[in-house]
Amino acid sequence: MATAFTHINGQNFISTLHRSNHCRPSGGPIRVTMAQKSSYWTSINDDIDAHLRRVITIREPFSVFEPMHHLTFAAPETTAPALCIASCELVGGRRELAIAAASALHLMHAASYLHEHIPLTDQPRANSPPRPGPTFGPNIELLTGDGMIPFGLELLAKSNNLDDDDEHSDRILQVIIELTRAIGSQGVVNGQYIQAQCDESNPSVGKAGSTRIVTDKKGTELHACGAACGAILGGGKEKEIEKLRKYGFYAGTIQKMSKLEDVEKNREVIEEMRRLALKELEYFDEEKVEPISSFINV
Repeated sequence: MATAFTHINGQNFISTLHRSNHCRPSGGPIRVTMAQKSSYWTSINDDIDAHLRRVITIREPFSVFEPMHHLTFAAPETTAPALCIASCELVGGRRELAIAAASALHLMHAASYLHEHIPLTDQPRANSPPRPGPTFGPNIELLTGDGMIPFGLELLAKSNNLDDDDEHSDRILQVIIELTRAIGSQGVVNGQYIQAQCDESNPSVGKAGSTRIVTDKKGTELHACGAACGAILGGGKEKEIEKLRKYGFYAGTIQKMSKLEDVEKNREVIEEMRRLALKELEYFDEEKVEPISSFINV
């Protein structure tokens, strides 16, 4: 019987395939139409994109903000920022409370992507797909990636004036801790280190997509973090925050596995992750979870 091992904040969660029906939501299947799914997530992504374009304009010093502007939007799309806002709204928060955190998540994702794809010279990499917009050379792109992370935290800190109360300030501080943990040695950086050690020729590592994807912290940790941050900023209870953190982890795993070339070979694991994700949503009002549950319909 196949087993998938996942990790969230240092804890091990073991999910075994072919489980009994206790993984099935007790309230029946959650139904979300494609139109609902498309319009909801599109509206969130449009708001995040508009916010980033407003705060990262091409201005002086141009040597800093021109590459930051272009490289922010050159990174491939990640669904973690949108999940942050969806989680905030699920627990009753307003979208604007989570927009800065969602933007910071995108900047951290973009910085990670930049650091993994730094051009070795001023010439494009061989066999590398063209990237939209200009390239700025390895030194500038390295420095720009380094600058994106503190800029994202600055955006989040400045959003403290949305609600002038101590409770909101505490939530901002908690989210900053969550973000730095997710991008740092316990999250993305650790995931990059693990990937660097995963030589495909090493038989002890193996080549199975499902084995590697569930230990890939780069994407799953950002999704878990995004969902938890949204719940925190929306004023969620501790139990709601932790359930959405787990939901984000499972959802991030599904998103990454669905992009594998051999996705059908991993369909069984994807379905197990979907069952586990939906189980975390049972705690919430069934009608309110419809938008966020559509995230795992891949």
